Amino acid sequence: MNSENLYQKLVDLYAGDELPQELMDELETAALSDSKLAWEMQSLRTVVRHLQSIPAPTEIETSLQNVLNRLKDEGVDVAAQESKVVYLQHYLPISG
Repeated sequence: MNSENLYQKLVDLYAGDELPQELMDELETAALSDSKLAWEMQSLRTVVRHLQSIPAPTEIETSLQNVLNRLKDEGVDVAAQESKVVYLQHYLPISG
């Protein structure tokens, strides 16, 4: 694994506050001398924090019902279908 990949993985973990404090400090120290790294760390952390602040969707059941209604309107049969039971056991001959 080259150092670029390692830094990218560390930046990803840094953005999500998933690194131990010691590694976070080392990464921040490295970013003081590397403006590209500092920019990546700051921008990704900003995006992650923004995404974490957005509330989770609450209308999942309503959305699913809307999709089912659209399918029914288009003539698709959305009724639950029975599944056949498949037995995967093989019968072996009994030798006596």
